[in-house]
Amino acid sequence: MKIKRYQLAALVIPFLGWQPSAWAAGFAIAENSASGVGNSFAGAAAVAEDASTLWFNPAAMSHLGDRPSISSSAHLIMPSAKFTDRGSSVNPNLTPGGDPAQPLSGQPNATADTVAFVPNFYYVRPVNERIHFGVGVNAPFGLEVSYDDNWIGRYLATKSEMKTININPAFSWKASDRLSLGAGVNAQYIDVKLGSAIDSGALCRRSATDLNDNSLLIGCLTNAQLGLAQASSDSQASITGDDISYGFNLGMLYDATRHTRIGVSYRSKISHTLTGKADFTINSALSGVSLSNGTPLDQALGATTLKDRSVSAAAELPDSASLSIAHQLNNRFQLLADATWTGWSSFKELRVVDTAGTDVAFTPEDWDNAWRFSIGGNYKYSDRLTLRAGAALDESPIPNATLRTPRIPGNDRHWLSFGADYKVRDNIKINVGYAHLFVEDTAINHTSSDNGYTIKGLYESDVDILSAQFNWKY
Repeated sequence: MKIKRYQLAALVIPFLGWQPSAWAAGFAIAENSASGVGNSFAGAAAVAEDASTLWFNPAAMSHLGDRPSISSSAHLIMPSAKFTDRGSSVNPNLTPGGDPAQPLSGQPNATADTVAFVPNFYYVRPVNERIHFGVGVNAPFGLEVSYDDNWIGRYLATKSEMKTININPAFSWKASDRLSLGAGVNAQYIDVKLGSAIDSGALCRRSATDLNDNSLLIGCLTNAQLGLAQASSDSQASITGDDISYGFNLGMLYDATRHTRIGVSYRSKISHTLTGKADFTINSALSGVSLSNGTPLDQALGATTLKDRSVSAAAELPDSASLSIAHQLNNRFQLLADATWTGWSSFKELRVVDTAGTDVAFTPEDWDNAWRFSIGGNYKYSDRLTLRAGAALDESPIPNATLRTPRIPGNDRHWLSFGADYKVRDNIKINVGYAHLFVEDTAINHTSSDNGYTIKGLYESDVDILSAQFNWKY
């Protein structure tokens, strides 16, 4: 049995179309310190308050003094996303034997509310009067979105999970009383698990058409279990893949005046080549029909199109640049601002290849570069207690509804955050932070060019973030 390559692409693209996000811009995770959450990360590259500054600007380690510092934080990211269907359908031209303009069947309303736990750890120590060394461990990119198996968009996505672990050793050098420079390297591990359903009825008819097998086509059309978009007969596809790759980061911190500090930082792209395996679970309904030579269709598919196989896909995680300002207004008030650019335009396409290097799937992405703007402030209530607040606009890189997928139903986000620092002892401080992300109602009208399924509807979303951090100088 031979099935055309585009048919394999129709199965692979929905669950390899890896566009993950942990409900931040694109698929970035902003939550890399609890002290930053309280200010919506305003001034993050300039404040130099604790060891977490290593991530936001390695040059700022020079301002942490002559004692080793540890900062460890944890974040609960709690998204709420409710989908309402507004006309999802399947193109009958790509599902032979289908009725014209057939709507997709399945649960028309869905939620994707997976709580994520994100930890961070940072350690900084002085080497001498001018040089500091530090290492940070965090998760800068990630995703976890799951839907019920019978939801209406199951042929595009049922599960999307991506985890990263980034290890970032760095140095800072105090070039003068006003200027500090910093640099670091990044070793990044990425692990992806994605899944989607396969319409067994459509696959049956497509196979019969490709093979010009009238006996099989009749069996497909007369088998009650193999109706189009019938959840009870869906087969399943999943993929796992991982990789380790490397990048770098640079920073500069400049004390423009006694009260104003300016920070600039840059993080490089990190190019991954994920390798892994595609696994298929064939529904037993496909054993009820046979090719004209008598071979049951499930056996034929298991040896060809739905055969477990090794796959690989390139993923270029974007570069970013930040400009931050911290201004001490008086003894009690500090004003903060930040502008961060992320180069999401590097995500132009998804190309999946087999072990021979032959394309098995291709889809354009065409994301845009995006900005994040934030403002905030700190109020020193007492020698022990400092209060924080901030707001931010976080742009989405997804250009429009047709390029948006249920793996990342993201849109522009507006942050509002609050936090507090409490000094337990002179060398121990606790940070807590809370942020609510208001997400604009998000339209989706995405059609897979390979299998003809269209998911059309509206997402109503928001996100709550709770963070806590322990800081210790010893």
